[in-house]
Amino acid sequence: MNELPVRYFEGHDGAKLAYRELGEGRPVVLIHGYFSTATVNWVRYGHAAKVAERGRRVIMPDLRGHGDSAKPHEPAAYPRDALADDGFALIDQLGLTDYDLGGYSLGARTTVRMLVRGARPGRAVVAGMGLSGITDTAHRGDFFRRLLTNLGTFQRGTPEWSAEAFLRTTKGDPVALLRVLDTFADTTREELRRLTLPVLVLSGVDDHDNGSAEELAGVLPDGRHVAIAGNHMSAVTKPELGAAIADFLA
Repeated sequence: MNELPVRYFEGHDGAKLAYRELGEGRPVVLIHGYFSTATVNWVRYGHAAKVAERGRRVIMPDLRGHGDSAKPHEPAAYPRDALADDGFALIDQLGLTDYDLGGYSLGARTTVRMLVRGARPGRAVVAGMGLSGITDTAHRGDFFRRLLTNLGTFQRGTPEWSAEAFLRTTKGDPVALLRVLDTFADTTREELRRLTLPVLVLSGVDDHDNGSAEELAGVLPDGRHVAIAGNHMSAVTKPELGAAIADFLA
């Protein structure tokens, strides 16, 4: 199950980007988090399978700079909102019209950027994300910028050390990942209040990495907050994550 065949689409600038699929039925696009991949985020712990079992076609891209997608080092390949633009390219090339959309962490932020810029899914999932992680992206970006420019210097047990350990497991490209930070774009509360679709705001009860998920759900007109066990790193490994997404999308 961990080795779904890789397929490719063209990013907004023609970059060769990867995606995987599981299941058949009404499509849902799920976008992974920073340093991660579609396989690690959605396939490895059974989340995609849970959604697919409910009669859904689960489409999971690897963001540029990650996984099996292109990892250019040139700054020009990472303009503001590039990840959202790649998401629109995927939806366009697969001809998706009636679909749902979601993501974890950076994938959740990318989902929000797509929504405020005109994506029209039926439902959306914003997981591993709080309000300040949407409205003030520089704070989280600074953490990762410091991490990626000081690799190998962090004390065991610190958040930086844990994130670096995860980076090693996914064999991330530090140069490309540093460029990805340049794509971050803030979303205002006013923009969030204009999103009237049902949105599941899903987070680990001990996840405070991106601000308050409850506050984010409260700003969204039809936001529903669900908390599961775990923190930002561990919640994504819990079966409850996939179950909550599958229930919401069903």
